[in-house]
Amino acid sequence: MIKKKIVFALCIATFASLGFAEGVHWGYEGKIGPSNWGDLSKEFATCKTGQVQSPIDIPTKSAVKVNATIKTNYKVSPGEIINNGHTIQVGLADGGSANFGSIDYKILQFHFHTPAEEKVDSKSFPFNAHLVHKSADGKLAVIGVLFNEGKENTSLKNVLANMPAKEGKVALKNPFNVASILPASLAYYGYAGSLTTPGCSEGVDFYILKTPVELSPQQLASFKKIFPLNARPVMPLNGRKVTEGS
Repeated sequence: MIKKKIVFALCIATFASLGFAEGVHWGYEGKIGPSNWGDLSKEFATCKTGQVQSPIDIPTKSAVKVNATIKTNYKVSPGEIINNGHTIQVGLADGGSANFGSIDYKILQFHFHTPAEEKVDSKSFPFNAHLVHKSADGKLAVIGVLFNEGKENTSLKNVLANMPAKEGKVALKNPFNVASILPASLAYYGYAGSLTTPGCSEGVDFYILKTPVELSPQQLASFKKIFPLNARPVMPLNGRKVTEGS
């Protein structure tokens, strides 16, 4: 019971830290869709006025190579599967950390989008996971994992099989290690961006892994049955530099 309370408190804190505004109805289509987010609330103004917004279409030919690598120290953690009305999110009580540029960031949660929010050289992917991390001083960093349709993803099997169909949460049946959903290579494209949901706060570093992984058509269909579309369109690059690390 104590662990469950800890996880729930973490998830509430995560929503607050990621800029969710309570009581403002937003979505992915029509009058409450991405093109209108900035007009739905003053708290969402950055969605309209921001200059380093996410996601982006990654231009690989102009990416600048850097020596910085991603190092992970993830561990098995209890957690909860949450339908927050906009995506399926897995909140983790103590899932370990990742190191970006010599700074450690604790993994808070991961969540899904269909289609994938980032594109690579205008190529779209059917699904992606965003792994959200936070440093001790409050800075956010996101690892993006792209998915192609293919074989069943055994690491996500229990998560995708137990997603709440409506807003709510259920405990993970088994503790989860985020490392299990990563590809073998952590080579990435990096860029400075923002939250991809309202209020679109900037100052978020993104690391989109080059190597896609797979999930089965059945797994993708099960997610799309709940969220047929929950991806923000790509945003202007506005002169941002994209880096390439191995």
